[in-house]
Amino acid sequence: MNEPTPLDKAEAAVREAEVSTDVARIVAAVLATQQAMQQAPAAPQQHQCQHDHRQRRSAGEWIGIACAVCVGGVGIAFASLALAILGGVAAIVVLVLRDMWRDMKKGR
Repeated sequence: MNEPTPLDKAEAAVREAEVSTDVARIVAAVLATQQAMQQAPAAPQQHQCQHDHRQRRSAGEWIGIACAVCVGGVGIAFASLALAILGGVAAIVVLVLRDMWRDMKKGR
């Protein structure tokens, strides 16, 4: 029937080569663009602040600070309570000693 002639086969091969060559050129151009983008230095920032930005505290640090304040507050409360008890005991001792001193002076 219609068997392709060698000339038709050659033309088909040339058409395939042209198409694949275009694809190869496109792939080569894309690869060259990617390489150029990777080798290009990063653009410098437009605006740089002159002052130093301090790093913000994390939630864990705030929780630690809150715990330290609570423990410190409880410690101060116990210390105040201890001083109040010590003051009361000292007052009682002074009153008892004064009463004993008066009794010794009167000769009881």
